[in-house]
Amino acid sequence: MVVRIIEKGEDNITIADLISDIKKSSKIDESGAIFTFEGIVRGLEKDKKIEKLTLSTPDIEKSQNEILKIVESVKIKYGVFEISVIHYIGEFYTGDSLFLVCLLANHRKESYDALLDVIERVKFDVDFKKEEFSNNKTKIIMSGG
Repeated sequence: MVVRIIEKGEDNITIADLISDIKKSSKIDESGAIFTFEGIVRGLEKDKKIEKLTLSTPDIEKSQNEILKIVESVKIKYGVFEISVIHYIGEFYTGDSLFLVCLLANHRKESYDALLDVIERVKFDVDFKKEEFSNNKTKIIMSGG
C-alpha cells in the first residue's frame, strides 16, 4: 500500500506502478479485482479553455495522514484488501495526472464502491486548494480541511 502526496517533478508514479505494486500483495491469491482511477487535468470546461491548474495543500503531512485515514476506513467498510493513493501537487496542464487510486479486492462490487468512496472523500474532505487559470479568469476552489 502506498499513500503519498508528491510535488510534481519530485517523483513520477503511474497507475502501472501502482498496479505492479499491488499485485505483490499477500492477498493476491484471494483477489478477483483491481480497480484504478486516474484523475487528469481537463483542458475544456463549459465555455472556457483551461490554461493551467495549480494544486496545493497547506500541510502535506497532515493531508497525507487524512488520506491514510480515509484509506483505512474504506478498507474496513468495504472489506477490500489494499488501496494505494497518489495525489500530486504543483502546476499542471491538460492531460497531466493529478490523482491516482488503485485497489485490490475480492469482487468488483465492493471494488467499485470503495473506489468511488475514496475518490469523493479525498476530493471533499482533504485540505487541497485548486487554482484554475483559464482564458476567462482565475478560479480558486477550496476543499476539505
